[in-house]
Amino acid sequence: MQSLVDFLNGIIWSPVLIYLCLGAGLFYSIATRFVQIRHFREMWRLLLSGKSSDQGISSFQALAVSLSGRVGTGNIAGVAAAIGFGGPGAVFWMWVVAFLGAATAYSESALAQIYKEEDEDGQFRGGPAYYIEKAMGQKWYAWIFAIATIFACGVLLPGVQSNSIGNAVEAAFGTGGMIETTIGTISLAKIVTGTVVSIILAFIIFGGVKRIASFTQIVVPFMALAYIIIAFIIILLNINLVPTVFGMIVGDAFTPMAGVGAAIGWGVKRGVYSNEAGQGTGPHAAAAADVDHPAQQGLVQSFSIYIDTLLVCSATAFMIIITGAYNVHGGAEGTFLVQNLAADIGANGPVFTQMAIESAMPGIGKPFIAFALFFFAFTTILAYYYIAETNIAYIRRSLKLPGMMFVLKIVLTVAVFYGTVKAANLAWAMGDVGVGLMAWLNIVGILIIFFLSKPALKALNDYEAQQKAGVTKFTFDPVKLGIKNADYWEKRLKSSGKPAAQPQEVDGEPVKPTA
Repeated sequence: MQSLVDFLNGIIWSPVLIYLCLGAGLFYSIATRFVQIRHFREMWRLLLSGKSSDQGISSFQALAVSLSGRVGTGNIAGVAAAIGFGGPGAVFWMWVVAFLGAATAYSESALAQIYKEEDEDGQFRGGPAYYIEKAMGQKWYAWIFAIATIFACGVLLPGVQSNSIGNAVEAAFGTGGMIETTIGTISLAKIVTGTVVSIILAFIIFGGVKRIASFTQIVVPFMALAYIIIAFIIILLNINLVPTVFGMIVGDAFTPMAGVGAAIGWGVKRGVYSNEAGQGTGPHAAAAADVDHPAQQGLVQSFSIYIDTLLVCSATAFMIIITGAYNVHGGAEGTFLVQNLAADIGANGPVFTQMAIESAMPGIGKPFIAFALFFFAFTTILAYYYIAETNIAYIRRSLKLPGMMFVLKIVLTVAVFYGTVKAANLAWAMGDVGVGLMAWLNIVGILIIFFLSKPALKALNDYEAQQKAGVTKFTFDPVKLGIKNADYWEKRLKSSGKPAAQPQEVDGEPVKPTA
């Protein structure tokens, strides 16, 4: 099984995808004139404003749901893996993919808002499947994305999160004894952990998106802040080493310590896995927000990349490097370019991070990371459920099979329990397959959409024009901008009593106003 998954990963995560992620971020940064820098203050303003409604959740709740997907195992165990296989220089490439990816996050999230729908229950739904169908006009491609995403987020990715919870609990509190099962010898700690996580998960996901949003808007900010405070304490205790750590991160990014390709490859892979820019997961939560203009949620989602990578991932990286709690694997199995820890300590897990905190705060590190990982990973699993649910809702528009949502809840709960007890390497490898599939389909999709009609860029330009005009209530008129199939926004404009505008352009050509 492991060899098959590794083979698939070798194909999916070829250098082509790695440079496609970087290239798409650079392209959208230039196309939007570096929206991630120009509108930084506006991101803050939008983040703290807005309210939920019967149809949707607030901008902050959407950010929390999205961050619950972004801030997870990738920030703790994923950063450790990037350093363990790519050296400290991999962190530099995580920063690069985050900075460029913030523009990608704006674009895909604005698209999700433009082409969102109200489902049969009156809830907002949207995401790549919706905008691929409506903006590209390729329903078959949208279906491929939806099916791949249901498989990735419903089966493959939850196991990565729950696996790290199980490993962290076992490292912190011991095995509790070993038990023979049909899938191998498993520690009692992992079995108990898997059972508890599965029960709590089932309670929340059967409550719907409102319960998910309510849970994540409280837990995510609290845990992220607590985690960053611990990290800053450790960094302050070793403040004299910070320049050295910066030097290692930047210097190793361009030297063949673990191979320049390894640093770039692992940095981009774990960067995409962590901040999810371009992966196509963030737009699902973005579409659920009730905002006045699509560009607003695009900007809020862009800001989430900074929180995820430049804050939480950087905090992890500095703790690990500053305390020396890492190894850097060489090309051959069992060889190390840098070995600070025992050879049997694997990089695909939270152990580096636990040992980093433990070395600075004895008795705190292992249980704290187990606690933090539980909440980070658990909220990420909730986000994965919501994403899979949204794509099932998309399929149900055409194919109404009874019980699809119920089956998803059962399958995901089983996947979480299984992921808790299985080997870490297999869990991460399967997760990488899911991330890679979604990234390929989504990035190609949003690039094609840009060249077809540029809807996300038109929305940004329209928003900036209204800002410049000093409006107090933003509006979005897709017809005026020449954006087709934005059905929700057209209906919203009509219900407000405003007359339908004439398109300024159609298929890129300006339209002369009629008399």
